Amino acid sequence: MNIKEYLDSTYLKTASQAGITESQNILVAKNFIQEAIDENFKLIMIRPNMVSIARKMITDANSNVDIGTVIDFPEGKSGLEAKLNEAIQAIQHGADDLDFVCNYEAFKEGNVDLLKEEILKCTQLGLENNKVVKWIIEVAALNEKQIIQLSALVKNVVISNFKEKDYVSVFVKSSTGFYQTENNLPNGATVLSIMLMLENASPLPVKAAGGVRTYQEAFEMVRLGVKRIGTSGAKAIAHGESTQSGY
Repeated sequence: MNIKEYLDSTYLKTASQAGITESQNILVAKNFIQEAIDENFKLIMIRPNMVSIARKMITDANSNVDIGTVIDFPEGKSGLEAKLNEAIQAIQHGADDLDFVCNYEAFKEGNVDLLKEEILKCTQLGLENNKVVKWIIEVAALNEKQIIQLSALVKNVVISNFKEKDYVSVFVKSSTGFYQTENNLPNGATVLSIMLMLENASPLPVKAAGGVRTYQEAFEMVRLGVKRIGTSGAKAIAHGESTQSGY
């Protein structure tokens, strides 16, 4: 198995979150982009303001690395119009994958119609522009029943409104990596959460994001059936080392 084909190398910190200046943060992001090029990872996942930088670097290097970015990150509650506008801008700047944070708080409050509309309209925008769409459900904010229900909701919207050939391009994704949990509980993918997602999102593919820190853990996720793994320690994982990264 070439684990690199599954790795979405990820850097999503803002300058303030990283405790550095804006120019320093751009340099960190550029180093992640260059590393993804050098290692030939599947994708580099970065903030929307870094997409045009990544597009130029990848084009100049004649690389096949895809560019992913996050939409309405990390809370997912800005509303449909904001999600669409941010996604349109990311597409214009050269993004290949659009990772939307679904409004999981609205879902928990029972506003299922809001979720259905944003999943439909945002997925439609992505597919019409030949982009991969991923829906982040934020498993750490959900109980097991809610993980099952939200995974199935994404699936049902997609299979009711799009063609079977499109399913491969619409993922259900576990986590932002930025959710604040209590008592040091995991805020990313766990084996249990991924198994629930796989069982209830199928035939849509699943991305395990956050919490995967060793090659063995990544291998196990692929063995379970995930098609992508999001991690800020992609190089360490690819080389059989463990990473101390928080995502």
